[in-house]
Amino acid sequence: MSHRRLISIMLLMIAFVYSCKNANQADPFSLTGLTEEPIGADNMAYKWAQLALTATANDTEKFKPRPTITSRYLGLIFVSVFDAWSRYDSQSIPVYLNGVDRRPESEHSLRNKEIAISYAAYRAMKEYYYSDSTLFRDFMIELGLDPDNDTLDPATPEGIGNLAAVAVIEARKGDGSNQYGEEAGSEGKPYFNYVGYEPINSVDENVNPNRWQPKYFADGEGGQFAPSCLTPFWDKVQPIALKSGNQFRPGPPPMIGSKQLEKEVQEVIEMQANLTDEQKALVEFMRDGPQSVQQAGHWLKFAQDVSRRDNHNLDEDVKMYFYNQVVAMDAFIASWDSKMFYDFARPFALVHEYYEGQKIKAWGGEGQDMMEIDGSQWRPYSPETFLCPPFPSYTSGHSTISGACAEALRLWTGSDEFGEEVTLVAGAMTEPDNLGDTVVLKFPTFTETAEMAGISRVYGGYHIQADNVAGLKLGRDVAHEIWVFYKKHTGETDRDQISELQ
Repeated sequence: MSHRRLISIMLLMIAFVYSCKNANQADPFSLTGLTEEPIGADNMAYKWAQLALTATANDTEKFKPRPTITSRYLGLIFVSVFDAWSRYDSQSIPVYLNGVDRRPESEHSLRNKEIAISYAAYRAMKEYYYSDSTLFRDFMIELGLDPDNDTLDPATPEGIGNLAAVAVIEARKGDGSNQYGEEAGSEGKPYFNYVGYEPINSVDENVNPNRWQPKYFADGEGGQFAPSCLTPFWDKVQPIALKSGNQFRPGPPPMIGSKQLEKEVQEVIEMQANLTDEQKALVEFMRDGPQSVQQAGHWLKFAQDVSRRDNHNLDEDVKMYFYNQVVAMDAFIASWDSKMFYDFARPFALVHEYYEGQKIKAWGGEGQDMMEIDGSQWRPYSPETFLCPPFPSYTSGHSTISGACAEALRLWTGSDEFGEEVTLVAGAMTEPDNLGDTVVLKFPTFTETAEMAGISRVYGGYHIQADNVAGLKLGRDVAHEIWVFYKKHTGETDRDQISELQ
């Protein structure tokens, strides 16, 4: 055998041994331990989104539903993630992270991206969901990352992640949310009603039936209480991408004396009196029940469905969640602008105003079924402990956020196709002692899913159609405005796609 041939055989054997040895080793450029780039539920952005949803559900359990506040948390978390990731992308521009250069292309590895977004998510989530800090710390350790590494070195992925979170946190202090009790008139109390809003109507006296009236809830211990208006100052919060909360403010809702309002109040009564099991299940699913993640979280879940369906990688999920959650946060601000500007009544009070002294068919409450009652006793299809959202009606928050996030997913994916479904037992969250059938809710398109979310609020008796229709339109307007913002920050210049889908 020639010397040259012997060397060739030896080199082939070395290559074979090396490839066998490394076939079972983790990819040294990824934290995931997978040999190929992780997709769907395995990518790092998806995993942090899942943790954010857990924290949102925990926040709801600890502090009761506060959808405006958690929408801001989620929005800012995913801005932090995007800003950190942008320094390892060839063209994206951060929102709040200034003075940190884009890293050289040779550093745009999956591992660096995973480390950077992990530190950004960890620092931001510790700030906003502080009561779950141990949960986040444990996840960092599970990833093999040091949760105590607080470097701000912009030449490292750890430093970039930390810097991104710090930049977002600092930029959003004093943004009107009153997170730190910093607003004048807040008495130093976080999320205190610093604008001094008081409803015109008391819980016991409805002096102006066009305006919002608080209602009594059961406290779960045999007593009752009337919740005050949730974050009545949220219209003052600075949006991320919108010019202002009132940029797309809709015209006024129908007033008492109008044929439209009379017809829409009657419609709410008739819808409730004829609720099917499928409609009951839809009301409960969109209301979100126990372990609720509120509307921003609900649409983050839907975005995760898209990620699994389409096998997204980290880059795709970072960008999709960023757009999706900025849209949700700003849509909440826009909806609250309308709510607080018009201070409009809910069906709970409107039905009483129109039908007191008249017999109507309606839901009798937990343990009851549809029955004949006096109009003054009508109530939404909802548990005693959460009878009705405690804030003005117009526009519907569910409709606004669903219209916005559905349109965002339609624009982002380039298609309206969704294709998800969920199986539920009707009544499980509202009347567990009077269960209906098991039903399958199908969501064929993003647009239909938003419309199902909106109409569910009319079925449930929380809104009239005017609240729903105006909310859906408002949300879609928000999504289109922020689509341009998104394109700017991702460095994409495909204006044809924008005009095509608009």
